[in-house]
Amino acid sequence: MPTNLSARLCTLALSLFLIAFALPAFAGPFEDAVAKFANDEFSDTEEAIGVVASSGSPLAFPIISALQDGRLMADPDTKKVYVTGTDGKSIDAATGQPVASVPDSASAVRLNNRLRRSVDAALGSLTLQSPDLATRLQAAQSVFKSHEETALEPVESALAKETNKSVKTALGEARAAILLYMSDATEVQKLEAVATIKARGDQDALALLTGIGTDQPASVTKAAASAIGSIQNTLAVWSTVQNAWYGLSLGSVLLLAAIGLAITFGVMGVINMAHGEMVMIGAYTTFVVQEVIRTRYPGLFDYSLLIAVPLAFLVAGAVGVLIERSIIRFLYGRPLETLLATWGLSLVLQQAVRTVFGPTNREVGNPSWMSGAFELGQITITYNRLWILVFTLAVFAILLAMLRYTALGLEMRAVTQNRRMAASMGIATSRVDALTFGLGSGIAGIAGVALSQIDNVSPNLGQSYIIDSFMVVVFGGVGNLWGTLVGAFTLGIANKFLEPVAGAVLGKIAILVLIILFIQKRPRGLFALKGRAVEA
Repeated sequence: MPTNLSARLCTLALSLFLIAFALPAFAGPFEDAVAKFANDEFSDTEEAIGVVASSGSPLAFPIISALQDGRLMADPDTKKVYVTGTDGKSIDAATGQPVASVPDSASAVRLNNRLRRSVDAALGSLTLQSPDLATRLQAAQSVFKSHEETALEPVESALAKETNKSVKTALGEARAAILLYMSDATEVQKLEAVATIKARGDQDALALLTGIGTDQPASVTKAAASAIGSIQNTLAVWSTVQNAWYGLSLGSVLLLAAIGLAITFGVMGVINMAHGEMVMIGAYTTFVVQEVIRTRYPGLFDYSLLIAVPLAFLVAGAVGVLIERSIIRFLYGRPLETLLATWGLSLVLQQAVRTVFGPTNREVGNPSWMSGAFELGQITITYNRLWILVFTLAVFAILLAMLRYTALGLEMRAVTQNRRMAASMGIATSRVDALTFGLGSGIAGIAGVALSQIDNVSPNLGQSYIIDSFMVVVFGGVGNLWGTLVGAFTLGIANKFLEPVAGAVLGKIAILVLIILFIQKRPRGLFALKGRAVEA
């Protein structure tokens, strides 16, 4: 019995000894790496990032993410490291246990540019096998840009398991970027990497190939130079396409703003300097509609523009009819007085809007279906600009159909071509004038709905487009809708191609000079109207 008791006491003592002196050895490489964040040495931090990222610990992502955001706190006295959450709560980075508070002596772990690239690569490798497709794709893109060697193994592992084609391509490009910069990669691997990156063909690929050092094999340097030239040529073509898209986008805005002016100017011969204010009224109608929906029916916000379009047409059209009946009808045949009267009216309308809504810009939100953008090849297309282009073409088509297949359209065309003959045939030209002015103003109002999605809604909104609208109408041919269409897109594209060369201001001046020279040769514009009175 004493012998057994002595043996048990020895065993207990040995256990206590092991607990007291061996536990620190069980901390493991993960805990040791976390503690290195507290050394405040960039080399230790870089080593810790690599070990933590490859540890497989569930704490790895929170730690690296906190390091990137400046939320990883280290206490140099106790060598403890803490992850501070966005909600204000904190945990011990080594154990994951919550802590009441972070010591005052703790400070954020410092990063430099090299470490930031390492952090990006580590985060990329940690999310390469995420169940979410978008997360995996973003992670592969992040690794491609950082091309850290430590990410090669996770990338190859993820590449072997990936089934989605786009993510698999992105992982292959990330692997190529890493191999291209690896010092111990073979010449064959580097040549294959150059070919893969060349096939990607975007600005990131160009930057990656341009940044390789001069210590590469001659064949790799030659292949990279050839790839750089090929990518530059491809990007030049895509840049032209992008400018053309910007030109179409600008042209659709100009067409939408000018199409109503083409009707009133063509049918009535009225130089309406208040046309821009009809655009402004449409934009403010959209603002009012959205304010009512926000406060009373928030679930209908995505339908706000669909509700605003007919309302803007009716409000601006009613204002247009009122202007024609009260001012314009007394000034027919006196273009200078009409110009001065409508210019004064524009100032009155601007001041009225300032009085009611204030002088500052008003916020008009984008519905979800008009938000964001997508990539088409190497160009970026925003949904709001795309929808405005589609909307403009739809308005143009509806207006053409109305002019061709309705009684009002027939009367408008008759008055446009020969007012006296139309009047002698029983057409009430005064009624046609009022409805035409209302129609043109209404179309300007729905132009304001579209422009509220891409421009500031302010009392000066219409002034930004009135001069360009007149240039489009005169260049295309007064009163000719097809001429307005061609003129708007021609001027829009020309403007976007001249801007990079001459600048925004000089580009507009150059276009104005070209239009003046063109009008000297063709006073009636691109598409002149046909008719006895017009040709007289």
